[in-house]
Amino acid sequence: MWGDIIIAFLLAFITSFMLTPKTIKIARKIGAVDSPKDERRVNEESMPRLGGVAVIAGFLVSMAYLLISLTLENQINLTNGNYHLKLAGYFIGMIIISIVCFIDDIKGVSATVKLIFQIIAASIVVASGLRINVANIEIISKYFSNSINFLHTISTIVTIGWIVGITNAINLIDGLDGLSSGISIISCVSMLIVFALNGSPIISIILITALIGALAGFLPYNVNPAKTFIGDTGSNFLGFTLAVVSILGVAKTYTALVVVAPIIILGLPIFDTIFAIVRRIAKNKSLKGVMQPDTGHLHHKLLHHGFSQKESVMILYCISASLGMFAIVLLESGIWKALSFLLIVIAVFALGFKEVFIDLKENPKDK
Repeated sequence: MWGDIIIAFLLAFITSFMLTPKTIKIARKIGAVDSPKDERRVNEESMPRLGGVAVIAGFLVSMAYLLISLTLENQINLTNGNYHLKLAGYFIGMIIISIVCFIDDIKGVSATVKLIFQIIAASIVVASGLRINVANIEIISKYFSNSINFLHTISTIVTIGWIVGITNAINLIDGLDGLSSGISIISCVSMLIVFALNGSPIISIILITALIGALAGFLPYNVNPAKTFIGDTGSNFLGFTLAVVSILGVAKTYTALVVVAPIIILGLPIFDTIFAIVRRIAKNKSLKGVMQPDTGHLHHKLLHHGFSQKESVMILYCISASLGMFAIVLLESGIWKALSFLLIVIAVFALGFKEVFIDLKENPKDK
């Protein structure tokens, strides 16, 4: 298995790393650039935003090779558990979202239209048989074990809501150089460890590893100062894939801890999205306000408090990594050790925050 994991990472990394410069040239030719036209943008000049195409290409090359080779070697049988149908549903949904967002990166597409196609893509995934089976979650099955139709309906709604929600969560947090891609790498690594501890299907482990490799190949071009952005194509692909793979990874063992682990790992973008929804509704006094972009996201708040892009990204990386480690410790060692770990991390972070981020800012000669 470890050989396959290494191959999954390297193939995705090399492909993404080598193709990203080509996407920069293509983006400039076809006008897929992000211009600093409003206060939400932090880039001071036009920036190509088709980096997501290279990430997708790296992911697909790695996945295609491994699925074919492992099948030929009889190491996996995609018909077991109907994984061939589930993967087909994922790929169809991913293609739909990627095409719509590619058009958005070039010409622009309304948020409502993107949401509609996200729901369609998520529905295709559910129709393929990949869903959060709430009937297998202990706390739910205890009270609704005899309501099969009700549980099926709830399962469908929860799965579509999860996929659409995470897709948008990663997209919304994509506001600084290297932010969404870096946080996605951290989340993927955390999920990979959780999957390994949980004995998850090899397919989910290879998928998440390929995603790590593709992002790692793109990140050198995306860190501040960025040479390219991942774009809506990339951020929506990341969110959609993370949501689907998280379901694949927990499918083997449905316990409360296993189900909650991906929620904790993706806690930062989830919190930012929920807070944005509440904030926008309160500000606009209408549900329509959810579609109105603003400058109230976590990364905007850090910038408003005087932190640079690099500092803001590093702070959010640390938070995301802490949540990922919390989920891993929670799954492996239980709630009390996980809570004590998190409290110590918070205490140490609070103790050194002023010296690391504030004093050094005020005394640049000491850097």
